[in-house]
Amino acid sequence: MKLKLDLHDIFNKGQEIDKALRGIIDEAVQKKAALVEIIPGKGSGALKKKVIRFLDQKEIKQLYHRVEKDGDNWGRLFVHFRHEAPAGRRGRGR
Repeated sequence: MKLKLDLHDIFNKGQEIDKALRGIIDEAVQKKAALVEIIPGKGSGALKKKVIRFLDQKEIKQLYHRVEKDGDNWGRLFVHFRHEAPAGRRGRGR
């Protein structure tokens, strides 16, 4: 499952940006999504930096696996998640 967050409509509303970012990360964890696509847009790059600073917060960073910057579109980021397998499902080698 992939979730998507486009920040174009709220690019100048700091608190709404943080709320939207937290919401999409929480949704990804809850739904066990493998990927969240965040679109801060190209602009001056300030919003992308804000998103990266948000993702670098200790309490947020522990929720996801890694962040990937899109090599083809620098106005887009991908946040990858790893979700634990249910107990009893590991190491059976089938």
